[in-house]
Amino acid sequence: MKGRKHTPEQIVRKLREGERLIAEGKTLGEVAKVFEISDYTYVRWRNQYGGLKEDDTKELRRLKDENGRLKRVVADLTLDNAMLREAARGNS
Repeated sequence: MKGRKHTPEQIVRKLREGERLIAEGKTLGEVAKVFEISDYTYVRWRNQYGGLKEDDTKELRRLKDENGRLKRVVADLTLDNAMLREAARGNS
């Protein structure tokens, strides 16, 4: 069975709900079962997204998208630069 993909916003919401359930006396295993995830996944989410708010996750996603775009721009410019150098060598 293939696992589900959760958005960072969904993870933050589930972590908040999980904290509430744990405060009510549920165990970590019970909370993970409610969300249909493993204990390990819950702990990993908590370590990765524990201190974030929903707005922070949107900003994180925006920054990751921008970073990817900038990496593509740098790759394109590097390729253009290499082609110009090759053309300049050929003209000599």
